[in-house]
Amino acid sequence: MAAEFPLSPYRLRGLLRPALVYGLMLAVAVGLFLLIRSQGVGLTAPAAAEPAPAAAPHTGVFLHLLLALAAIVALGRLLGRLFAYVHQPPVIGEVVAGILLGPSLIGPGFSALILPPATGPTLGVIAQLGVVLYMFMVGVDLNPGLLKRRAQATVAISHTSIVLPFLLGAALALFLYPRYSSSGVAFTPYALFIGVAMSITAFPVLARILSDYRLARTPLGALALSCAAIDDVTAWCLLAFVIGVAKAQLGSALYVAAGALSFMLFMFVAVRPLMARLTRHWEREKDTPETAVGLVLVALLLSALATEAIGIHAIFGAFLLGCVIPHDSQVARTLTRRLESLVTLLLLPAFFAYTGMRTRIDLLDSSGDWLVCGFIVLVATAGKLGGAYVSARLAGLGSRNAAMLGALMNTRGLMQLIVLNVGLELGVITPRLFAILVLMALITTALTSPLLRFLRSRPLPAGETDMLAEPSAAGEPQA
Repeated sequence: MAAEFPLSPYRLRGLLRPALVYGLMLAVAVGLFLLIRSQGVGLTAPAAAEPAPAAAPHTGVFLHLLLALAAIVALGRLLGRLFAYVHQPPVIGEVVAGILLGPSLIGPGFSALILPPATGPTLGVIAQLGVVLYMFMVGVDLNPGLLKRRAQATVAISHTSIVLPFLLGAALALFLYPRYSSSGVAFTPYALFIGVAMSITAFPVLARILSDYRLARTPLGALALSCAAIDDVTAWCLLAFVIGVAKAQLGSALYVAAGALSFMLFMFVAVRPLMARLTRHWEREKDTPETAVGLVLVALLLSALATEAIGIHAIFGAFLLGCVIPHDSQVARTLTRRLESLVTLLLLPAFFAYTGMRTRIDLLDSSGDWLVCGFIVLVATAGKLGGAYVSARLAGLGSRNAAMLGALMNTRGLMQLIVLNVGLELGVITPRLFAILVLMALITTALTSPLLRFLRSRPLPAGETDMLAEPSAAGEPQA
């Protein structure tokens, strides 16, 4: 069958002409380069007068880093789905994936094939960047309206659920310090840090649990989120002070605390109104311009840099900047949408892998270590759950509602891991205690869902309002 469009001599000539011109151009270019080369091979260059730039990371390290990230993302997603299937927060599976790839469970030799020690510094930088961005997102998601609507009951419950576990943790340090510390660490920062580690509530993980159980819009869910938000802000302020104490003498620590307080005032007095005006201006543009996102990211990096320069961790500055951006603005929604996938799917798994490299469960080589681990879990649960329960009862909640609130407040999750990594970097806690406290964070977080299901199945005591059935706009708990 004849072709529908036969190749005529004119068309053939039209195709050959560009090919001949292109070939001639390449031949001329090659000839000219050879001519230039013949003139240049005999030249000599002067001796190097300036130092050579720093070498790029070794190709082998980069390849191992890519392999490590691929392994932790894949395994984290798989275990996250498996844990979600048994009604556990996916973050537990992602943390377990990091520990599984570390030297504790699969051994140093096999772990080094996936997470070789040479990748540690680079992976650590990626992990720190991920945590900074994550804490910024936590601050952006924080709804100050939750705190205003239930201020009296919320502040009473949240502060009691901080003070009691903090004091229990400080008292626990009397037992832990002679056994799980070193002579280079003073008792004061050690006790302060253990107290803070016991006081943490994981606001994002708690929000995920409430969403999974469809409790976020109930009065109990809204109250739990409010208390967790105040817990987070208070705990990060305490952590900032502890870092200042750990890094310096008392006089310098007070200077760091004063600098942190001044920076907080600056952020809320000066930066917050400015951000409110800027977001209103950007929203009038009907779409968040790229310039707005770029300026916020620059402000994020500068805020993190400022708190690091003051002497507290960069995550504190990132969290504060997130808090001063209106959470319901178009800018906040755009930033969350653009950052969420990158942070949660890539950068945070890098943090889990980095934590897994540092979590040496194999250091717990005696029954005494495991007994101490169990005792710490009991103290942490009694302090957080018990403190929230007692204060909730005093605020007017019934016994079942107060117990469920305490179970929710006992969630520690990712926030605890961030705090523990800060303590390990400062040298306040040893790798052995770090492993124990990582296990405590996982166990207390895993306990939340079964406790919640158990308490929900219990009959409502006579005269107690069901705070799980009413919409959050209905009756509020009275302080």
